[in-house]
Amino acid sequence: MLLSAALIWGCAFVAQSVGMEHVGPWTFTCLRSFLAGFALLLFRPFLVEKKENKNHPNLVIKAGIVCGIFLTLASIFQQYGIQTTTVGKAGFITTLYVIFVPMIAVFLGKKISLYKWIAVFLALAGLYFLSMKGSFVLARGDFLVVVSALFFAWHILVIDYFIPHVDGVTMSCVQFFVVGILCLFPMLYFEHPAFTQIQSALIPILYAGLFSSAIGYTLQILGQKNAEATVATILLSLESVFAAIAGYFLLHETLSQRELFGCALLFMAMLIAQGQKD
Repeated sequence: MLLSAALIWGCAFVAQSVGMEHVGPWTFTCLRSFLAGFALLLFRPFLVEKKENKNHPNLVIKAGIVCGIFLTLASIFQQYGIQTTTVGKAGFITTLYVIFVPMIAVFLGKKISLYKWIAVFLALAGLYFLSMKGSFVLARGDFLVVVSALFFAWHILVIDYFIPHVDGVTMSCVQFFVVGILCLFPMLYFEHPAFTQIQSALIPILYAGLFSSAIGYTLQILGQKNAEATVATILLSLESVFAAIAGYFLLHETLSQRELFGCALLFMAMLIAQGQKD
């Protein structure tokens, strides 16, 4: 499930970048989130666990609200950052959650094994070789994406905290409606989107809403039910590898030796993380 989410997200940067040519960050995030929420609401009766929340009927709402707040912050900072940074840098910086998650976990008192730390730094190095080209200068857009990665890390940890106790599909559905509501008023106040603008961005919004959000984030939540948070981040960070592979097959972009080396480091990190237990 986590690998599938990474595969879907590997193409998401293209949709986000193209969509931002027609609508603003609040509009894009609001529409994709409402679309994802209604899609999950439609299919929820076929996906929800039957024994959902017997002892804590309101916990799934609380979980969805908390996840939605962190997902809103992460998505908005990422969207604003993408406007003023390159796709390569944005992809690398976003996946810095791979190191933020264990750092925050340690701060919260959780023990991370040496093998997991080795896997984290291998993944970080792999992401650098895969995504970065030229010099690395942290401009305003880069800084916004760093903040986004930090909120994505908290989003992963919040899911890790709640998912043993709630139904993942319901929590995912709630979080998307929370994101949509939180983005609705800034969208109307700051951006005043016209129907023609939304129509021009329809394909990117559909992809981001149905695939990247409804399917991708729900797979992330369900996958984290059986994966420790640090391992989950390493698997999810493979979105950079899938982006490079998609570019090769769909856009005929070749992978340099540097990029292939980055893919190899990420694959090694995944094997180490999956093979060792804390």
